Amino acid sequence: MRRRTVTAGGLDEILDATAPAAPADQVSAPPPAQSRQELRTAFEFELPRGYVDDEGTVHRRGTMRLATARDELRPQIDLRVKENPAYLSVVLLSQVITQLGTVTDVHAGVVERMYATDVAFLQDFYRRINSEGHTHAAVTCPLCHGSFEVDLSGGRLGES
Repeated sequence: MRRRTVTAGGLDEILDATAPAAPADQVSAPPPAQSRQELRTAFEFELPRGYVDDEGTVHRRGTMRLATARDELRPQIDLRVKENPAYLSVVLLSQVITQLGTVTDVHAGVVERMYATDVAFLQDFYRRINSEGHTHAAVTCPLCHGSFEVDLSGGRLGES
């Protein structure tokens, strides 16, 4: 049996080639306008410390989009992840962070240079928006026992 190496570009071709084709005689109509719900796919966040770029500018506010199955599959074939499985979160976060301050090209090198507290924050944020689908949590005040909802995505430092 011959072993084949797949690159990230090769993954796109394989996924497209193996995608099931819809039968030509079946055309699905869009759901009625009343039953459509708008899906929120991008979430803003604020880093606890902030990413410091080469010029010394601190970037705290950013945007993360929902992950796709392809986002979770692609790091599995990355050589850096194969050599060091802990690198998976760096590659995954670099794919779903769409903006960080004025930085629009967020790649693995940017995530590598972040402080550990910011990476931990982003890992938790990723889990929350991709598992539960939102960043709100129900909480109860320990003093008055009143229940309310908070947005965990952050606002100003100390509010999340």
